Formats: sequence, C-alpha cells, structure tokens
Amino acid sequence: MSNIFLPEHFKLVSGTQGPRTTNGGVTGENIKLRDAQMVWIVASFRQAVSHATTIQPVVGATDAACTTSITFSAEWWKNADVSSSDTLTKQTSGTSMACTAGATDQLMVIKIDPSQVIGQSSTYDWLGFTIATSSQATDFVDVKYFIQTKYPQATPLAAIS
Repeated sequence: MSNIFLPEHFKLVSGTQGPRTTNGGVTGENIKLRDAQMVWIVASFRQAVSHATTIQPVVGATDAACTTSITFSAEWWKNADVSSSDTLTKQTSGTSMACTAGATDQLMVIKIDPSQVIGQSSTYDWLGFTIATSSQATDFVDVKYFIQTKYPQATPLAAIS
C-alpha cells in the first residue's frame, strides 16, 4: 500500500480552466512556488489539424510579472499519439517544448524544479506558461499543474492568487 495520497502530497491546479482552443494562443494560469518541491505541467493536446504547437514555460517575481521565458533546460516527455500508445518518451531537455506535427491527440509532461526558477533569478517564485497559436480553431489544449508540496497536508496551500 502506498503512503502517497495525490490530493495531500500534490496540489492540483487547472492551468487552462478546462479545454481551450490554441487558435490565437493560450496564456495559462500562473502558480506561486512557495510550497513547491517539484512541479509538473501536464498538457493534453487535441490536434484535429496538424500543427507543431509550442508550449513555453514562463517565470516571474509576481503573478502579473510572470512573463519571462525560462532560460534553464527543463526535462520533458511526450506521447505524440495517445490513441495508439500510453508511452511517454523522454525528449531532449529544453527551454520550450513542441507537439509533433500531426492530427493526433498528444500528451506532454514538463518537469520544473523550483530551485532552477530561483537560480534564473532569486526574485522569481511564480511559474506559468504560454502556448503559441496553432491558427486552427479545432485544435485544443487542457493543462494541469501537479505541484509536489514540501509539507503534505489534507488541504495544501493555495497556489494561485
């Protein structure tokens, strides 16, 4: 039996408040890293029309100023076609990540270490993301943050303002 309980050890936050079209781009919800030990950005893409849609993690000193692209290489994994496999494949670490061009449903997982965010600038303790426009009204994304908390508790601290 595991002693890890998802809602107690991980703060779960919607980054897009449900599925959003990537037509015109997406600016995600920003989260505060004050209680974060590690963060995973999990993005489900529905690519009805082929496009190599890019996601860019951003950081900042405040919620409103969370607009600076990361300069450190983050680890990430991708499944370029979830209908044919459940395998996430580790990709080359980078400062931005892209879907595989193709009309497939895709899953992307990005690992963000809060110490790397602080290493980029000691005043940075907010994390967010932007998704470039696909110029396709039928392409969608749904993003969730999985925040591994430093202090597990029944009700983890709020991560949004």
